[in-house]
Amino acid sequence: MDKIIVLDFGSQYSHLICRRIRESNVYCELLPYNTPIKTIIELNPNGIVFSGGPASVYENDSPKPDKKIFDLGIPILGICYGHQIIVDQYKGRIKRVKSREYGNAILKIKDKDSLFKNIKTDKIQCWMSHSDSAEIIPNGFDILGETTNSISAAIGNREKKIFGIQFHPEVAHTEKGTEILNNFSHIISEAKPDWNMSNFIEKAIENIKLKVGGEKVLCAVSGGIDSTTTAVLIHKAIKDNLTCIFVNHGLLREDEENIVKELFNDKLGIPVKYIEAQDRFLQKLKGISDPEGKRKIIGEEFARVFTEFAENEGPFQWLAQGTLYPDVIESGVSKGPATVIKTHHNVGGLPDWLNLKIIEPLRDLYKDEVREVAKILAVPKELLTRHPFPGPGLAVRIIGEVTDEKIRITKAASKIVEDVLTEDNIYNKVWQAYAMVGDDKAVGILGDERIYGYIVTIRIVESIDAMTADWVRIPYDTLEKISSKITNDVENVTWVTYAISSKPPSTIEPQ
Repeated sequence: MDKIIVLDFGSQYSHLICRRIRESNVYCELLPYNTPIKTIIELNPNGIVFSGGPASVYENDSPKPDKKIFDLGIPILGICYGHQIIVDQYKGRIKRVKSREYGNAILKIKDKDSLFKNIKTDKIQCWMSHSDSAEIIPNGFDILGETTNSISAAIGNREKKIFGIQFHPEVAHTEKGTEILNNFSHIISEAKPDWNMSNFIEKAIENIKLKVGGEKVLCAVSGGIDSTTTAVLIHKAIKDNLTCIFVNHGLLREDEENIVKELFNDKLGIPVKYIEAQDRFLQKLKGISDPEGKRKIIGEEFARVFTEFAENEGPFQWLAQGTLYPDVIESGVSKGPATVIKTHHNVGGLPDWLNLKIIEPLRDLYKDEVREVAKILAVPKELLTRHPFPGPGLAVRIIGEVTDEKIRITKAASKIVEDVLTEDNIYNKVWQAYAMVGDDKAVGILGDERIYGYIVTIRIVESIDAMTADWVRIPYDTLEKISSKITNDVENVTWVTYAISSKPPSTIEPQ
């Protein structure tokens, strides 16, 4: 299969480059900036993209790729910091600029034979984020575009098929950004658009059969799209050699356990075994307030439950998980120089003593790609439109220590949020909606009585792949209805607030 690889130099937008290229049906994979040349040769990519990053090429120990990459004859596109790497590699000069460009800029296109092919306008709005710029471009390179503060905002060496752009084509703020990336992947790199979810399913089933053979797989399901799609995909590959279990850790959405049983047993025809484990999970969480501590405790307790089940009901050799590409990236497992955002209980969060091999058939997919796979696999529509729910459950929506009172409030308030959005025909138009609660309290008056109750915060976001998100401008009438129902119907709640931070800088889940 044809592919483009992106070398990650630490940009917050590295994953978006992959996402945009995949949207044009070309497979794209994110790799660390220092991937050995041997690995790159084995991958045999049609093209290579250098991402942006926070470093400066003239700094000591700034991240650099293997220099042999420039001798492979493979087309290269450098973005922002990646652009500066190319200039530096070919003996141009990068310097700190007085007028740092951050935000929107107008790019004047000077050449339309390569990167800007078939772009009919001579000017586009682009997104800049840099404090360094090319003072002298290398020999053999031509200027393809410029902005007011950067005369070499786009350069190219057509003979070597190496191009550099100072702006970010992957972000929505850049006009024609998708076309620019398509020109690089489809025309310059000549990658065939053969990445689609039907092909993925066929290959995934083949790989599962090859990897698992006649061994047994244990799959924990939660009722979410990720674990359900994982289970259906593996079941198609190995049938009765798959055993699904549903663990009630006491941190579920309202009526989740009954919904999951009906979904698997009645609608999917895949038997699921129910494990009641509320007491053991909640006991472990007593006195724990740290978000990472809660995640790790839940992940380890899941592993103990899996191990005990495997010993009593097995033997099993594999544990299946619905790990997605965003989980991998946010957990720092993408191996680039980016910060770990949070530990995912199914990415590096399982202990070494777990005596099961891990199989993750969705590990290379984004959330919307998983939904497409699920649709092809005939997963019921009500699950396709259901909002994502974190593996650790309500523990990540409870700020501070997890208590019975906070669980009750979070569960009831979240159900009200979902119900009101459904009534107002908004639920299916947003990515995720829920209620969270912490230790903060405020005075309220219910009837004639003064009470000191909890503050509930509502979070409603729109997104495509969960890597970036924006808060939804919900109609005031809907917000009022949500607030009224929560303060009237959920005991010991006095205030309702609305979270309006986007991702980045915030995350979709609070912890």
